[in-house]
Amino acid sequence: MTSRAADEAPGAGDTGTAGAPLAPLVAGVGARRGVPVSEVLELIAASCAAAGYAPHQVVALATVAAKAAEPGLTGAARALGVPLRSFPAAALAAVRVPEPSTAAAAAVGTPSVAEAAALLAAGPGAVLAAGKRKSAPPARATCALAGPAVTDNGALTAGREGAAAVPSAGAVIVMASPNPPRRGPDRRTAVVGDPAPDSAPPGTKETQ
Repeated sequence: MTSRAADEAPGAGDTGTAGAPLAPLVAGVGARRGVPVSEVLELIAASCAAAGYAPHQVVALATVAAKAAEPGLTGAARALGVPLRSFPAAALAAVRVPEPSTAAAAAVGTPSVAEAAALLAAGPGAVLAAGKRKSAPPARATCALAGPAVTDNGALTAGREGAAAVPSAGAVIVMASPNPPRRGPDRRTAVVGDPAPDSAPPGTKETQ
């Protein structure tokens, strides 16, 4: 499988240089209790910008079931006009990620929330577009981005439809939006694999 580099800077328009729609992304988010909506939105925007994406490419948020009702997450999903999907800790624990955390496993039952939730919600064959990133200190949220991979012949391995088809025993909270997010072929992906250790600071176990 070959990943494809970004064709366009974030926010430069609604299509890539070849005229293709921008790639759909899922933002996996971990959060501590009481995280404000503004912190989650700023983190998602920063994660997109750092990876070369535009925030409106995000078609869904995803998290662990224990955090599905967290006001900061439901409010962020509502502000973005996208669904918030949740998965049981056991389902997330089965997803291979580059930055597992033993502290997170002890706190919420899975060594990864942000990265695992993003990959699981993005559907079969999805890859990380951006690894785990923490919000500004005192960090109360983490975010990772996942989307479809692009094969050598240009085919997508997953996408918005793939994300919706993934079965989950967790609750699915849908935030209605008058402006559904765009979707389209992938522009840039990063294959899950090589670890990039990033130790979490004390007090951020729940945000993994």
